[in-house]
Amino acid sequence: MKLIFSALVLFGVVLPSAAAFANADDIKWIGQCMTDNANEGAATAVVQKYCTCMNNQMSNNETRSITQWEKSHPRERHHCERVAGWK
Repeated sequence: MKLIFSALVLFGVVLPSAAAFANADDIKWIGQCMTDNANEGAATAVVQKYCTCMNNQMSNNETRSITQWEKSHPRERHHCERVAGWK
């Protein structure tokens, strides 16, 4: 039983979700990005990974949405498309 508990604790420490490190503002922007990209044909997990990547590329002081920002930052957009596996 202790071994199973230890494995679960280790799993929880080693593989935290990206959302665990996001503040409320990040979660709001990522959620809006996911809504904006919901009909683009990619799986939800791919869109979430893309939006999280884009959010992480942006300054914390950015006032534009991810969807607005990506239009003026094609290099970051292409990087996040590759990271997310967007095809």
